Amino acid sequence: MTDTTPGPGSVALITGGTGGFGRALAATLRGRGVTAVLADLDSDRARATAADLGCPFVALDVTDRAANRAVVEQVEGEHGRLDAVFLNAGIAGSTSDQLLDMDSFLRVVDVDLFGVVYGAEAAIPALQRAGGGAIVVTASLAGLSPMATDPGYSVAKGGVVAFVRSMAPRLAGAGITITAICPGFADTAIIDPIRAQFEQAGFPVLTAQEVADAMLAAWASGEPGAAYVVQPGVGAVPYRFKGVPSAKTAAGETAVVPEALRPPSMG
Repeated sequence: MTDTTPGPGSVALITGGTGGFGRALAATLRGRGVTAVLADLDSDRARATAADLGCPFVALDVTDRAANRAVVEQVEGEHGRLDAVFLNAGIAGSTSDQLLDMDSFLRVVDVDLFGVVYGAEAAIPALQRAGGGAIVVTASLAGLSPMATDPGYSVAKGGVVAFVRSMAPRLAGAGITITAICPGFADTAIIDPIRAQFEQAGFPVLTAQEVADAMLAAWASGEPGAAYVVQPGVGAVPYRFKGVPSAKTAAGETAVVPEALRPPSMG
């Protein structure tokens, strides 16, 4: 698609904005003259981080559907427009020995999956009012290759990827591009419990800046519905999804999907 590199005058909202990826992205956007509004759970640390970056801060629990709408309204009211939303807030699931820790499972799905759905729902009208824009979702390699150690996280991130792919054709007609970023293991607080194992194995982890650069590229020139794998030494590359076998008619010909079930036009 056409390069729409963001610049001065653009306004972006970043959920999970004071965490590792959010901080790196905010600094990158500020360097381009973009107003980056950081949304996160309210705390002195979060507010101090935003202040240090020179970015506006808004308190947000992404699991609160109404709060997502209120934050978008606040951003529009204070900054006049919204051009891009980075749905980046996320938590890891349980590492307990239970076969299935339901409390942890439901919590991570609530934050990592429904937090994205609520954020997208809130942002779409604002992006339409701005004449179009971008939604960039932080998924994970776990959304493409589930981890046996964390089923809740895998389900949430897999759901996010499916949501992005399903919504892309609908949003493209409104001038909104939605994409997913799928980083491998990265140098953020989420790997702190197992950081020593990476170091001992000499396994490379992504820097937050590498992921932020991929997020910015997705805003600037991402393809609708694409899931970009981000790995050390590889960069950001689109994941090639395999198709599924088509249905066959009684005559052995490839069956055509009913028109009502086909995705909307991308034009």
